[in-house]
Amino acid sequence: MVCLVSRTGRHLQRYDNLGRRQVVGCIPYRFKSSSDGTISNELEVLVISSQKCQKMMFPKGGWELDESREEAALRESLEEAGVLGIVECELGKWDFISKSHGTFYEGYMFPLLVKEELDLWPEQNLRQRTWMNVKEARDVCQHWWMKEALDILVERLNSLNEQNEHKFPNLCTDIVAANIATL
Repeated sequence: MVCLVSRTGRHLQRYDNLGRRQVVGCIPYRFKSSSDGTISNELEVLVISSQKCQKMMFPKGGWELDESREEAALRESLEEAGVLGIVECELGKWDFISKSHGTFYEGYMFPLLVKEELDLWPEQNLRQRTWMNVKEARDVCQHWWMKEALDILVERLNSLNEQNEHKFPNLCTDIVAANIATL
């Protein structure tokens, strides 16, 4: 058994040249599967509750000096949501103000194609995790910039689906959706 704990403290925290704290997050996603194991093209995303209240969001946290943005995204997903997977190409960068602290942040978001959902993870006693469809997640997510990242992810996945339909017009959409997950 491996012991997993969340990183704490700000001694390794990155700040940009304007003094804004740099944070990295990701949108864990998968394609819904039925009870018989077939994968559909219905996208599901994993949202988590905030530590301090029940507001919902995607995993995110500080980008630290000893890691890449992609490594930070994967670490935050493991610590906060208990999922592992493939970190895909960056969705974008957003500048925002924390409502609770009144400070400026620079935030980066990535998609995470989930390959494993852990039963035990560092913040399981602090957060709830819930798989939702895109509309539900967009409705409950508390951060405008995370909603924008979700929109970009959906647009990207739809574009990949359309490209695959043109390349493989004789395949059913279930097979195409399954292939998208492996690209």
